[in-house]
Amino acid sequence: MNWKRVILLCAFALVLILAIVKEAESASVRGNPAASKEKQEEIKKGIFMPEAEASKFFKRRAKRSPKSRDEMNAENRQRLAADERRREYYEEQRNEYENYVEEERDEQYERTREKTEQWREWHYDGLYPPYEYNRHHV
Repeated sequence: MNWKRVILLCAFALVLILAIVKEAESASVRGNPAASKEKQEEIKKGIFMPEAEASKFFKRRAKRSPKSRDEMNAENRQRLAADERRREYYEEQRNEYENYVEEERDEQYERTREKTEQWREWHYDGLYPPYEYNRHHV
């Protein structure tokens, strides 16, 4: 019998809460119904428009307005800065490549000179002075 009272009390509390919530929703202050309909019509007019007006609106919006002087100057500064960074990068790459090529040439020249000297020493028969002293030009 005790559990029946608990269930009945819970059901009564639930009905009471639902009644209060329903009253709270319906207790909002309503304005003049005629004024609210006029306001809704104005909102609809602002959102929905005839097709011709809508196409004019989008055509007008599609054309870009001319940029301001400040905007053009800012874009030009960004473009010039990017060009300068690109120029510096390629100049640095070119310098590195030129240094690499110069070192390779020097090494190749040194190796060739050493091989030539070794060949001359190997083939020298001792009958004439070494190549350095036997040059025809000074």
